Amino acid sequence: MSGRAGGRDEDRVRAPLGSRPARRPDATVRGPAAPVRRTGLDWLAGRAWRLLAVAVTGYAGYLIVSRLLLPVVAVFVALVVTAVLRPPVDLLARRMPRVLAVLLTVLGSLVLLAGLGTLIAVVIQSQTGELGGQVRGGLDRLEHWLEGSPFHARAGTLGDLRHRLGQLLSTHRQTVLSTAVTGAGLVVEAVAAAALALFCAVFFTHSGERMWGWGTSLLPARPSILWQRAGRAAWHAFAGYTRGLFLVAGTNAVVVGVVLAALGVPLAVPLACLEFVAALVPLIGSPIALAIASLVALATRGPVTALVVLALIVVIGQLEGHVLHPLVMSWAVRLHPVAVALAVAAGGTLGGIVGAAVAVPVLSVGWAVFRELRPAGGGPGVG
Repeated sequence: MSGRAGGRDEDRVRAPLGSRPARRPDATVRGPAAPVRRTGLDWLAGRAWRLLAVAVTGYAGYLIVSRLLLPVVAVFVALVVTAVLRPPVDLLARRMPRVLAVLLTVLGSLVLLAGLGTLIAVVIQSQTGELGGQVRGGLDRLEHWLEGSPFHARAGTLGDLRHRLGQLLSTHRQTVLSTAVTGAGLVVEAVAAAALALFCAVFFTHSGERMWGWGTSLLPARPSILWQRAGRAAWHAFAGYTRGLFLVAGTNAVVVGVVLAALGVPLAVPLACLEFVAALVPLIGSPIALAIASLVALATRGPVTALVVLALIVVIGQLEGHVLHPLVMSWAVRLHPVAVALAVAAGGTLGGIVGAAVAVPVLSVGWAVFRELRPAGGGPGVG
């Protein structure tokens, strides 16, 4: 111990004045901290937590929407009406005050809808008497067709079926009445939602940008800019998709109306209007409407005409899937047909007809916002 201490003292004395003492060979040299290498498991865990947070948030939003279904549907319909009415309002606003342009466009749209409803009622009323005889004749032709080759059904099969259907309705009369009462309640809710949607659409059409700008101004500066960008991308996608979808529905309705009128199927105008409304639900709406039209054709014009109407399902499906639908998607955002089909299936499972109708627009808006806020390098989203 004394020798080591003496050696250290001698080294300290021999060192020149002002110089640093030499480091001992066994001293530990500490450099800068080495970066921690992230493994694939760390990356997967981070993504899993983010996906879990998104899933929980989405489920909470689904619960809220399911509790507030009427106002949510009303706002969605108001946005659809705004997307359709906005181009004529902007065109009229160049020559007159915007308030007057909105008023004229809304009143003109209501008059157009009232006229179309009156036309449908007149057509149904004028064809009611003739329709009864056509249904009876069509059922007789269908029964003779089933009795022949290749079915060889026994005589009176349709008569027995009608008799059993009448007995079933009389047996479950109470259930039918309760269903009718429930349907009447749904009609009242639909009227209330339509009135609320029209009220909101008037203000959205007149000053939607100012309303969105006021809402985003309440946020801090950087989130406000991101929300403004997201809002512009979302509205561009939603408006483009909605206008294109109305174009697709109108094209389908015109084709169906012309073919049904050429085949002599009664109620061609109401069935064409049904096709227009049903085509607003992608992939599944148009086949359902054409199936109803084929039943009317079967009951009034016979099985051959019904088969021709059924062939329309294939023709319109090909036209919509390969021509019109890609055109609509190019206007808004590009979605693969598989994504559209899965979105419609998921929306129908979660929310029925309403869920199937809103699934594709919601997916389009979400994808457009993601593309807008994603950096050019494809990394994580902004913010």
